[in-house]
Amino acid sequence: MKKETAVKIILFAFFTVVCILILIPFYAVTIASFKPGEDLIRYGLNLKFDLSVMNFDNFVYLFTGDHAYFTWFFNSVLLTLVQVTLTLLVSATVAYGFSAYEFRGKNFLFICVLLIMMVPFEILLLPLYTLTNNMGLMNSYSAIILPGVAGAATIFFFRQYLSGIPKEIIAAGRVDGASEYGIYLRLILPIMKPSFAAMAILNGMNSWNNFLWPFMVLSSEHKYTLPIGLKTLLTPYGNNYDLLIVGSFFSILPILALFLAFQKYFIDGMTAGAVKG
Repeated sequence: MKKETAVKIILFAFFTVVCILILIPFYAVTIASFKPGEDLIRYGLNLKFDLSVMNFDNFVYLFTGDHAYFTWFFNSVLLTLVQVTLTLLVSATVAYGFSAYEFRGKNFLFICVLLIMMVPFEILLLPLYTLTNNMGLMNSYSAIILPGVAGAATIFFFRQYLSGIPKEIIAAGRVDGASEYGIYLRLILPIMKPSFAAMAILNGMNSWNNFLWPFMVLSSEHKYTLPIGLKTLLTPYGNNYDLLIVGSFFSILPILALFLAFQKYFIDGMTAGAVKG
């Protein structure tokens, strides 16, 4: 009994430390958003809570100033919503095919999915850029959305989740006369809600924070996503730290709200896929 108590105390202490380490950067950005840009230039990003210099000027500038921040923000919102929706639907359909059906080459194709997961995206940049350019998709959101529609990691997760669903459900649907599409849409998709929530959060974070690939394919400022737009605030001719720091703080809020709203389903989805039967 004492041993179990000691283990719980150690785990609690460990995760408390991890939680603090994770929250420190968020705290630093939060208090910095209430400080003038000159303070950030002079002292850097720090943890000092100084009421004498803190004010709401940066937030006033964010909502009333002459800048393109909210254009970038809504571009990111639109792109994230479309990309996550398409990725979940396509990846879930592919994963259902791997889980529910037997066909020639199934194992080989699934191994290909696993191999794609092992390849760093940076290795694919040059051929993907060449392909996108040859298809005439440069400077469009299609160039950002299409390469990730069938996400290998998302397919793998959905396939593992579906492997834990009894096959009798599919058989019962067929006995009742439901079509294959009807079984998938009416029986399988409702069961997959926790996994959809988990993958929506992970894919949403990836899409929202994606910088490198959109930076390579987008050239029009009015199409910039939020990470690219914030990057343009730092130039050799001057840095807009006032907008940069409060814009960075504001950009965290949508993902934080998404996680808090779906954290229960996120935990259920991440754990259910690890258990069969």
